[in-house]
Amino acid sequence: MFLIKLGGSIITDKAKKYAFKEEIMDRLSSEIKKADKEIILVHGAGSFGHILAKQHSLNQGYKDDTQLQGFSDTHAMVQQLNSLVLASLHNQDIAAVSIPPHAILQLDDHKPSKMDYNIFKEYLNKGFTPVTFGDVVLDKTLGFSICSGDLLMQLLAEYFNPEKVLFVLDEDGIYTSNPKTDKNAEFIEKATIYELEDLTTSADDHADVTKGMQGKIETIKNISRLGIDTILLNGNINNRLYDTLVGRKTKNTFVHGEKR
Repeated sequence: MFLIKLGGSIITDKAKKYAFKEEIMDRLSSEIKKADKEIILVHGAGSFGHILAKQHSLNQGYKDDTQLQGFSDTHAMVQQLNSLVLASLHNQDIAAVSIPPHAILQLDDHKPSKMDYNIFKEYLNKGFTPVTFGDVVLDKTLGFSICSGDLLMQLLAEYFNPEKVLFVLDEDGIYTSNPKTDKNAEFIEKATIYELEDLTTSADDHADVTKGMQGKIETIKNISRLGIDTILLNGNINNRLYDTLVGRKTKNTFVHGEKR
């Protein structure tokens, strides 16, 4: 089984509110269909979630009742994005089902408190493709906060021990610095968890309440500690996802899992 994260930057334009990249999503759906693998799919919130969440300071927890509508609006928009993702998968005859995080997971000061994994397992056993996404959720300490797609990837990887974990980005993989702002950024083809320890990245200008690439690298390190290999690839390039799923050599960053 493969665990795949479609980043918000690849399926939305993070600089514009509610801008879904339908053509790219449709191509990624076709590559998933063609590869014919058992998959759990996670997608980011992109411009459907981060802008509103930042506007209402949702990741800082409950401060006053003025945030309640912001919480509801943010959930409604990420649910709308999820519906667009599902429609694309359904058009490829992929039996995808939505599993909203707010209904199955609770955090405690941003850390996972409880999560229902059985629903994923039951859908997989029946031949469905479960699809979940970054969402606003209840938080025992803060009242509410944000569950990122990357946190979901870490939790699902720990429980299901997939063959590989794939992050589909708008870049070829990991660089020594942000390639969007640093022309001297060097591409990293292979890395171990030890080589990621000192790697720092700078954020871009778009609203992101989940620490962007820096947070993703922390997630990848945690997944690597489980002994699971992680691959980061560019979803803008035709067949990068398909080639990776079927084991063909293509450009990406491979992070070797080293169980501790």
